[in-house]
Amino acid sequence: MRLLLGHGVNPVVCEVEEGKEEAAIGELSRTDGGGGGDGGGGGGIQLPAVFVGGKMFGGLDRVMSTHISGELVPVLKDAGALWL
Repeated sequence: MRLLLGHGVNPVVCEVEEGKEEAAIGELSRTDGGGGGDGGGGGGIQLPAVFVGGKMFGGLDRVMSTHISGELVPVLKDAGALWL
């Protein structure tokens, strides 16, 4: 969340109560069709689950890897979440 806030993005955060992670992941899997985002890895849904532009983007690993590679800002711009 700090990374996104640092870029000027104001993310909506939905916290999952301790012990209800499995139910939340199940719900996200149904919502996403089990795809887990459009980035490889195939590990399915993981928390934190990050949506960009209303679509499942991935988990923390995907956010960090796209940030390090310089691809995160263009993704956020394309989704209309960032105005630079």
